[in-house]
This record gives sequence, C-alpha cells and structure tokens, in this order.
Amino acid sequence: MLSEADRALGRLDGSITTLPYPDLFIAMYVRKEAVLSSQIEGTQSSLHDVLAAEADVFLPGRPQDVDEVFNYVRAMNHGLRRLEDLPLSVRLLREIHAELLVGARGRDKTPGELRTTQNWIGTAGTPLSDAVFVPPPPHEVSDALSRLERFIHDGSPLPLLIRVGLAHSQFETIHPFVDGNGRLGRLLITFMLCEQGALQKPVLYLSHFFKQHHQEYYDRLQSVRDRGSWEEWLTFFLRGVREVSLQAADTARKILTSREDHRKILTDHLGRSTANGMRVLESLYRRPYVSVDDIRGIIGTTFAAANNLVARLVGHGILHEVTGQKRNRRFVYRDYINLFEEVV
Repeated sequence: MLSEADRALGRLDGSITTLPYPDLFIAMYVRKEAVLSSQIEGTQSSLHDVLAAEADVFLPGRPQDVDEVFNYVRAMNHGLRRLEDLPLSVRLLREIHAELLVGARGRDKTPGELRTTQNWIGTAGTPLSDAVFVPPPPHEVSDALSRLERFIHDGSPLPLLIRVGLAHSQFETIHPFVDGNGRLGRLLITFMLCEQGALQKPVLYLSHFFKQHHQEYYDRLQSVRDRGSWEEWLTFFLRGVREVSLQAADTARKILTSREDHRKILTDHLGRSTANGMRVLESLYRRPYVSVDDIRGIIGTTFAAANNLVARLVGHGILHEVTGQKRNRRFVYRDYINLFEEVV
C-alpha cells in the first residue's frame, strides 16, 4: 500500500508540470480543499459559492459560511509562504490557526492560542462523562506538541508517508486548540509533504477522501487511541493518498483535454476574433467568473466589442450567464469549475 501511494503521489507531482498554468490549477485545488475540509466541520458552501463570492456575484440561496472557506484558503497560503523561511513547528501551526479562525465562526475561541481548558469529542451537547474521546488535559498540550514537532523533524529513516500519517493522527489526538483542530490537522498533511520535498506544489488534499469516508475516518483515529490500531489507520490513510493522487492527476489530464477542445472551437469559429478569444480563455483559468467589463479590460477593446465576444463565447458553450439579468451580468467558465467538483 505504501508503494502504491508513493507511485500515485509521484505521478500527481509530475502531471502538474504538464499544465499550462500549474499555479492556477493549484489555486483552484486549494479552494476545493478549503470547501471540503470546511464541509467536514459542518459548512454548506460549495466551490461555486466560493468563486462567485470572490467575484462579487450574488447567487440566490448562497450559504452564509463562505468566510470560513476564505479563512481556510488564507491559512493555507499563509502557511506555504511561511514555510519558505520557517520550519514546520508549533509556532507556525499557531500562526496558521490564527488565520483559520479570525473573523469567522470560532473567532471567540482564542485563535492562535493553545487551549487552557479541557475539550472533548462527542455529539453536540454531550457532557464530558459521555464523550467519545477526551484529549490530554491543558497542562500537557504544550509538551505533547513539542514532542510531535521533534518527531516530524527527527531524521529517522521512517518513510515520509508513514510519518505524515502518524503525525496527523497524533495531532488530532492532542487536539491542542479549542476549535479548528480538524481543519488544521488536514493542512498539516500537505505542509509536511511540501516541506520534505515530496511535492513540488501543494496538490495533495485528502479532505475529499475523508469526507467520503467520514465515519471510517473518525473510527480509525479513535481505534488508534483505544486499541493502538496503527496499522489499520495507516492502511486507510495510504489508501486515501493513492485515491486522491490518482483523482487529482486525472483532473489535470482533463484540464488539458478541455483546454485543447475549447481552443479548437475558438480557432474554428471566431475568425479575426480568435486571438482575443484565446486571451479571454487563458484568463478564465485565473478568474472563472467574469463580467463584460472584465473582458473589455482583458482584450482592450470597446464595451460593444467585448459584449459581442462574450455573446459568441456563450453561443459556443464556453461561458454561461449566471445572473439572469440584463444589466451587470456575470458569466462563468462552468466546464472548468465542474472538473473540480465532479468527484465530490
């Protein structure tokens, strides 16, 4: 299982280099992970909701918890930037936690600060006496995290994916913060892989697998605490690495295929407008929700010319209008977004 997971991870890492705009793929994938990891904690926002909110597009019925997903994206990006000059450490985890909770649900639960009270895991309203799991008492948290930090960097020959799986389980068992432990523990997986050089780009996110198998995810972690079932947990973890790596590599392949299909449509049907159409198409990988004014800025023409180009892109199924209005219309590159949502 370790060998299969390693191979799948290597295939994913290599496939990203074939994309025309790998950083844009990564930006979308970070958003997808933010959505799924937050959904595990009870949020309702979808990837479309997040992208629409970023573009100031109001979609009827949009959930109110989009800010929590924004926080996750900000926390991920903050952590990746800081890894360039700060090792993965308790200090960095506290910084990331502060970004994760600030200004959203949980902002009153000491963002960035280790807990000073006892917490426990159970259904809503469960008293401590009926908890499924009780993490270490507050006075032991700091030392437990320090030992985890030393384990992450101890240089032993333990295979990296095994080390990552063990570290994630132990972090969730320590449960060092009042809130946000699940999301931060899932971020820890990607940070470890990037810091250790297993991934050139942060493109492995396991929240999709954990969400699909959420009860088994919780059961496997709890079984480690109750019975020391490390092998069973690691088998589950490695299966997730393999499946998610293969899915992400497949998404990268589909992006290339879709891009070539759409470039052919533009070449075959836009005539003298082909060059402008290509510029718009490439911009949609960065910003899949656009207005006519956005298009005008991209191609540097009059509003009427931009409006005509948008109409042609809609006619060929590349853009789709989402507001249903005659004024202030917004359009979405739906096929691209759907590639990230189709496996959810």
